[in-house]
Amino acid sequence: MSVFNDSVLYPCFLLTGFSGLESRYGLISLPIFLIYATSVAGNITILFIIRTEPSLHQPMYYFLSMLAFTDLGLSTTTLPTMFSVFWFHAREISFNGCLVQMYFIHVFSIIESAVLLAMAFDRLVAIRAPLHYAAILTNDVIIGIVLAITGRALALVFPASFLLKRLQYRPVNILSYPFCLHQDLIKTTVSSRRVSSIYGLMVVICSMGLDSVLLLLSYILILGTVLSIASRTERVKALNTCISHICAVLTFYTPMIGLSMIHRYGKNASPTVHVLMANVYLLVPPLMNPIVYSVKTKQIRDRILKKFNQQKV
Repeated sequence: MSVFNDSVLYPCFLLTGFSGLESRYGLISLPIFLIYATSVAGNITILFIIRTEPSLHQPMYYFLSMLAFTDLGLSTTTLPTMFSVFWFHAREISFNGCLVQMYFIHVFSIIESAVLLAMAFDRLVAIRAPLHYAAILTNDVIIGIVLAITGRALALVFPASFLLKRLQYRPVNILSYPFCLHQDLIKTTVSSRRVSSIYGLMVVICSMGLDSVLLLLSYILILGTVLSIASRTERVKALNTCISHICAVLTFYTPMIGLSMIHRYGKNASPTVHVLMANVYLLVPPLMNPIVYSVKTKQIRDRILKKFNQQKV
């Protein structure tokens, strides 16, 4: 009985990397480190360029700054435990530490989903009401959007952590990934998980589910407006302003859907596939977003090249 009580108060969790490939963790960690370093460098560059260029102090780039900041937060939250597993074979993590990491991973993921929606709204206003763009997306409106996005994420995820805290666990619990996720923690409990599972599903529906529907609606309206433009050149020009955002949306939602499908239907899939998809979901968006916006957005690309040329001189 005392052992069980200790397991309730002080359960231990073991993170899992790529099972069976432990001898190659040093090699596996190399591309992960390169992805992390590129992500950090790329997102810091985006933030620096927008911060130092007055011409980029516009709603579209404010939202891009928030996307870059969110990607930095997501990378910083996940990488410490990943490196502890792959570099030092240190798998153990405390329950409180696991809850904290889980909380911030899901908070940053929900924030990223909402920022992508805000960016879609920005493109919708720019294309449907270009003459009223500055009047609609004022600084006060943008601040309100940012506060609403952040507040929603913080408020939605906190009860999930509280509910997990009330569940009972074994003394030692093995997780499926080198980081802590809500759906993974729920599987290790020895008590009823019904309330936590229902609440977790509600959080997904009220955040990413709702955001994805509104994203789709936004692009239906954008497409309808673009098709009503008489000039083919103007239609192409309007659509080109959305290319970077569409790439960011696909980069975020495609791995998430893939991970959900593997988690739901891939019961017989190799554990390596599960870990690989989870890593893709958390590592690829922070890597690709600064690359996509640097390549596809002329204003960002030109400012980066200008700064680079100034450094060379």
